[in-house]
Amino acid sequence: MESAIGDRGREPSESRTTAGTRLDADDLTVAYVGGGSRQWVPNLVQDLALSPFDGTVRLYDVDVESAERNAEFGNWVGERAAATAEWEYAATDDLDEALTGADVVLLSTQYDPTETFVHDLDLPKKYGIYGAVAATIGPGGILRAMRTVPTYREFAAAIRERCPDAWVFNFTNPVHFVTRALYDEYPDINAVGMCHEVLHGCDRLAELAGEHLGMDADRSDISVNVKGINHFTWVDEAYCDGVDLWPLLDELARGEEGARRFASEDLEDESPFADPWQVSWELYRRFGLLPFSGDRHIVEYATWFLQGGAEGLNRWGVKRTGSDFRAKHWTPAESEQTTDVEAWLSGDREFELEASGEVLLDVLDALAGGDDVVTNLNLPNRGQVDGIERDTVVEANALVRAGEIRPLSAGGFPRPVRSLVQGHVDTIETVVEASRTGDVDHAFRGFLLDPQVRTLQTEAARDLFAELVAAEEAYLDGWDLEASETLAEADAY
Repeated sequence: MESAIGDRGREPSESRTTAGTRLDADDLTVAYVGGGSRQWVPNLVQDLALSPFDGTVRLYDVDVESAERNAEFGNWVGERAAATAEWEYAATDDLDEALTGADVVLLSTQYDPTETFVHDLDLPKKYGIYGAVAATIGPGGILRAMRTVPTYREFAAAIRERCPDAWVFNFTNPVHFVTRALYDEYPDINAVGMCHEVLHGCDRLAELAGEHLGMDADRSDISVNVKGINHFTWVDEAYCDGVDLWPLLDELARGEEGARRFASEDLEDESPFADPWQVSWELYRRFGLLPFSGDRHIVEYATWFLQGGAEGLNRWGVKRTGSDFRAKHWTPAESEQTTDVEAWLSGDREFELEASGEVLLDVLDALAGGDDVVTNLNLPNRGQVDGIERDTVVEANALVRAGEIRPLSAGGFPRPVRSLVQGHVDTIETVVEASRTGDVDHAFRGFLLDPQVRTLQTEAARDLFAELVAAEEAYLDGWDLEASETLAEADAY
């Protein structure tokens, strides 16, 4: 089936991903790196159980006990009456064993947020930087990239040796840094960065079409021309079942829907994931294109909305994701995750087999020769986004069919938006360049480019950087900390 994003006549870009093989639906080998995942693996297990595929999943994790728990769950789900596919799950703590001969590699890892993420949020706040998420850009996002990218270079090198033609799907944030590093290490890798933010945007457009145009619509009826970088994508075309939505979007942006104001007390009981789209409407009014990621992510790229602390952020209906939330989310008993493998296995919680709604299985089906799919994917820029540096990882629509993923031309940006996007590309490319040799001082240059950091004097930026490095030093393998002049001169390190 076609995914939520139609191609609307867009032409293929000049280059394409072609080295991957056509998948065999009857005998698929999947290597899951991060196989102890508490959310992604249980969702994947259910999707695979309802899929047209049969095969084997190898769950690799340094926390092999978590991977073994998920393997038990996977095999248990396969015995449910509603399961239509046959899958065998096994856990391993040997990366080479997991990757050897794999057809598909899934990447989804995270370090303990109580030792990492909390510092990404709290230390910048000490310096007056009131980030909303700290997940993919800004000082916290850059440190997350620094602790993640060296490991993913190792993954890319292992894939080159053990399964060079495999299709590789990266779900790990920061998606643009990480996917770029995979290609930087192994240029012939068939890697794709995956993110559901655009799909959530399509859900929202379907709701608006229903509310204002009386259309009975869902995500599959929506098509958009999307372009940008992960969590900072934009659309300049939007349709619902062939109906142009742009006049409606313009009306909403300039009417009451786009002019809502919030106070901090209005958000006290709200989830940080709530999204009234007020930042999106404001940027549409200013630039003429509609941002197409959650506002909580957009504000970290378009940093005007971070000024003024909690009050300035909350005015737009955005609630900061605090370090307490991140720490709590890591504890299964206290988190708000929808998956609970142990409770399902023990019978303490009723289990109902259902699809996650993610687009991955549609993509795999298309690669195996099923219906073509057009959806948003993160790939090296080979012409699909005009005016943005070649080879940097951009997010745009791509056509997926048997053995091939072909980016579709999305066009370019008006100069002001191009400037915003390219500025973040420069940060990403600088940090990835630095990771080749572990050059901390070069990574700091990328840190200085970030617009959140540019609110500080250079000495304060240096000290913030040093504090973050000191707090997360145990997770910064691959960086030559001792050789760094930046760290040596910082009072905080």
